[in-house]
Amino acid sequence: MTYTPSDRVVIFDTTLRDGEQSPGATMTHDEKLEIASMLDEMGVDIIEAGFPIASEGDFRAVREIAQKAVNSRICGLARANIVDIDRCWEAVKYAEKNRIHTFIGTSPLHRAIPNLTQDEMADKIDETVTHARNLCDNVQWSPMDATRTEWDYLCRVIEIAINAGATTINIPDTVGYTAPVESADLIKRLIETIPGATDVIFATHCHNDLGMATANALAAVAGGARQIECTINGLGERAGNTALEEVVMAMKTRNDIMPWHTGIDTTKLMAVSRRVATVSGFPVQFNKAIVGKNAFAHESGIHQDGMLKNPENFEIMRPEDVGLSGTSLPLGKHSGRAALRDKLESLGFEVGDNQLKDIFIRFKDLADRKKEVFDDDIIALVRVGEASDNDILQLVSMKVVCGTARPAEASVEMEIEGKDVSATATGDGPVDATFRAIRELYPNKAHLELYQVNAVTEGTDAQATVSVRLSEHGVIATGQSANTDTVVASAEAYIHALNRLLVRRGKVGEGADTKEISYKDLA
Repeated sequence: MTYTPSDRVVIFDTTLRDGEQSPGATMTHDEKLEIASMLDEMGVDIIEAGFPIASEGDFRAVREIAQKAVNSRICGLARANIVDIDRCWEAVKYAEKNRIHTFIGTSPLHRAIPNLTQDEMADKIDETVTHARNLCDNVQWSPMDATRTEWDYLCRVIEIAINAGATTINIPDTVGYTAPVESADLIKRLIETIPGATDVIFATHCHNDLGMATANALAAVAGGARQIECTINGLGERAGNTALEEVVMAMKTRNDIMPWHTGIDTTKLMAVSRRVATVSGFPVQFNKAIVGKNAFAHESGIHQDGMLKNPENFEIMRPEDVGLSGTSLPLGKHSGRAALRDKLESLGFEVGDNQLKDIFIRFKDLADRKKEVFDDDIIALVRVGEASDNDILQLVSMKVVCGTARPAEASVEMEIEGKDVSATATGDGPVDATFRAIRELYPNKAHLELYQVNAVTEGTDAQATVSVRLSEHGVIATGQSANTDTVVASAEAYIHALNRLLVRRGKVGEGADTKEISYKDLA
């Protein structure tokens, strides 16, 4: 092959090898096959399926992935020795397109591990790369810890590897030490300096120890590299690797200054990311670029209003491009009326300005007590009849004490016909005590026919929707309330039902002044 300044960048995915080396990220045989199939379908050029010499299980996984691959080239990793390389070939040879990737540590620190001189290591590189090339016509060679290897020696061993038949030279920043400007300069100088460098593909493999893996990889491409080694979600040793989704979308979004492209179907990125997170046991951080839960989510009222007017105000790429159905405008304490109205409309509720104002006040109160406000929470706020200013019964405050040592006790303060009254009662549990206290303040003969509690959403901070049905002289009224505190919701629902009983009995007609009706009407 002849080097040309092509705009096509090869994507070399090592999720199944380097990614699986993340402590605790080991995948089962079937999970590896599943992820490999997804990567193949997504358009990954090269899948490094594993380290065949590492275990019998790894060998079988690499071999079966090689047998089943449709589009991708299947690669296995091997150390710089004949046994490793032979084992690797036995696994990848079944692929229609295959590769042997062999490596050795070339920095002073890594040369000291096998206690080899520079000349002894050079001879070993020549021998092992030659052997690999005799088995496979596509060989990748990596000088591990290249970015901390002496310049002259790095050039020397790369030239040896090229002459021995390596078709791809990978330059690993094994410990994530390099800065982007150095990454670009290193690749550029290597290509300009080493004889035969323009006849092979230069690759970059960046670790994220200083948080610069993606930037270093893209800088290396700017310097002349045309293969990026990366993983889904940035999985990998220590702080991880270059994230596939980040480099691919960076090139796609900023093609004006990074005029390169890949063969990746980006609409499959989110599905692959989520599946890798599941099988590896490494959940994706919420604020991770491209694939994080919050990557296309906007809670701030200013941002939500801007997004509703024009998504380009706060998004530089479309969520559909990575496989999402659309932008998320999660409702929280920072959200404004525009986002709440939009959410209500999406849920099928058409509300007037006054009703929106009322719902918004209750929404803000809920959002202050709950981390996430879900659709069902919003529906509950709309459907639950909260007490209005005209209701003659209003809950002002309440306090409940309960436990194993004593009966539950509830202290309730209410406003009845404009007067504040309070009472304390005990009962068989906090709800019974609360209802008894309300009946002391508002004596009535209404019979409790139904008391029902449902969690609106999941989690310990979920809203509880409480329904209370009361009957009195053949008149039935139902009250509802939603609150993260079940006992408070119970009190509000009970009081709401009492207020509705007054209306249902005809004591309060539409448009009448409720203040003219005495609470004794239910006594």
